Amino acid sequence: MHIVALAWMFVVLLLSLAEATSPQGTLLGAFFTLLLYGVLPLSIVLYVMGTPMRRRVRQAAEAGAESSPQGDGGGQAAGDAVAPERKEP
Repeated sequence: MHIVALAWMFVVLLLSLAEATSPQGTLLGAFFTLLLYGVLPLSIVLYVMGTPMRRRVRQAAEAGAESSPQGDGGGQAAGDAVAPERKEP
């Protein structure tokens, strides 16, 4: 999935470069070409393609939270917050 995204960004970068260096092209046109053909569509596609992975991670976290005992989340055994004061013998 990432190799396709990388290849697409390479193509869009070359398209933007051609737009910027063309006699009729402008830097503004190259910027919008990069934005509208590259960044925006690719971000949407990668977000949609990553949805199953995010769902699996969320379900695994929920399953792990249900199976673990309740605590403060620090991984330490529960105990007194303040140690008792000792008397000197």
